[in-house]
Amino acid sequence: MFHKPLTCCALAAAVATAALAAPASATNVNFMMDWAWQGPQAFALVARNSGCFADGGVNITLDRGFGSGRVPVELASGTYDMGVADINPSIKFRAENPDSDIIAVGILLTKSPLVAVVKADSGIETPQDLEGRTLAAPDFDAGRQLFPLFAEATGIDASTVNWISVTPELREPMLVQGQADGVTGFITSSVPSLARLGLAVEDQRVFRYADFGVELYSTAILTTRRFAEANPEAVRTVVGCLIEGFRQAEHDPEAAIEALAAHEPLTDKPVELGRWTMTLEEQVRIDEVRENGVSFVDMERLQRTIEGVERAYGLEPTLQADDLFTPEFLPPQEARMLL
Repeated sequence: MFHKPLTCCALAAAVATAALAAPASATNVNFMMDWAWQGPQAFALVARNSGCFADGGVNITLDRGFGSGRVPVELASGTYDMGVADINPSIKFRAENPDSDIIAVGILLTKSPLVAVVKADSGIETPQDLEGRTLAAPDFDAGRQLFPLFAEATGIDASTVNWISVTPELREPMLVQGQADGVTGFITSSVPSLARLGLAVEDQRVFRYADFGVELYSTAILTTRRFAEANPEAVRTVVGCLIEGFRQAEHDPEAAIEALAAHEPLTDKPVELGRWTMTLEEQVRIDEVRENGVSFVDMERLQRTIEGVERAYGLEPTLQADDLFTPEFLPPQEARMLL
């Protein structure tokens, strides 16, 4: 799945030489994913299975997540050392908790996958038609947490939207069963899940936040400043390995899904391959990434994103892009280009 000769060469480029020399005792890293183990999360398993973390002196534990909004909370509490999540709930968390030290050390997806999804025959034809309706999502769902930005961009009176808090597993069933008028989430999570439950893609109406001028970066590798300062080589190894796993999963999607199925035996491989393929086509195989590689960050754009989040939540505009994101743990650009 992950050929050893290629892995070694890629690792040499992706991870600093100092990190390759495994220390007498490996650094333990408790790592939290953003969501359940699905196609878009498979790249982390590809990285782990390659031996990349162990080669770099890191003993990593990868745990499933429950929504991007929960990751910064767990990092700040010290329950986890690092994680991957949509960056925007972390911006909100940092703005609301100025003493917290959450930082992004890599950004895997530079285009937002956030959506609101309704039934095509619901009578909801524009975002404004969501006023007075009921949406279902977990409390920590990034689509829910960032809905105020979507509302601001589209002129929705967000105070009229009703929310039902559900577990991740119950989100899409609420829409299919008619207990909610819509759901929010990642396009790669909600659209395939709804189709799997019998609501075909053509029977869904999907409002992509990005289509309405919501300019957001998305999935980021997160940690705390204190952990990064105490364990710089471990952080550098984790970032380099995850980016290499991401590149390999883009290059060979089927192999990535095989890694997922080995980790989660109940995986529906065609469905999860569809999720990952959708991620690749909508967010990865785009001009910006092809030209500049993974985790190319325009700091002015990131600052606009921060200011949009602060404005949407009525927060004081204090957070600066260079205080949130640091490129110092990234591998060189040539190790971040798509294969």
